[in-house]
Amino acid sequence: MVNTEDFVRRLERILQYYGLSASVFADKIAVQRSSISHLLSGRNKPSLDFVLKVVKTFPEVNLYWLLNGKGSFPSETTNADPAPTQTLTTTEKLPLGGSGSGKSIEKIIIFYSDGSFKSYHGK
Repeated sequence: MVNTEDFVRRLERILQYYGLSASVFADKIAVQRSSISHLLSGRNKPSLDFVLKVVKTFPEVNLYWLLNGKGSFPSETTNADPAPTQTLTTTEKLPLGGSGSGKSIEKIIIFYSDGSFKSYHGK
């Protein structure tokens, strides 16, 4: 479980590091400005979508650090794509919800104990 107060402190540190206001930060990660305001005030808790947008937009932000405060910020190992992706071939697509549902898995994210993760995208 993410401690909201600690998460807010880490989020404020990210804003300070990049020299961004809350509204510019919201625009950069493509969320509503009110979402940032509600997070910073402690009214709302961060969603998984929000966290993933932060990590994707700012490669220096370590996912494990953002969620748990463990690790470092800025990340010591930064690459252009923090989430290595592997595309599933058409024959590897897995049905979701049983046969005939017309649904397939779009994305799978695996989180490792060292704070790293891999993202697999279906196409």
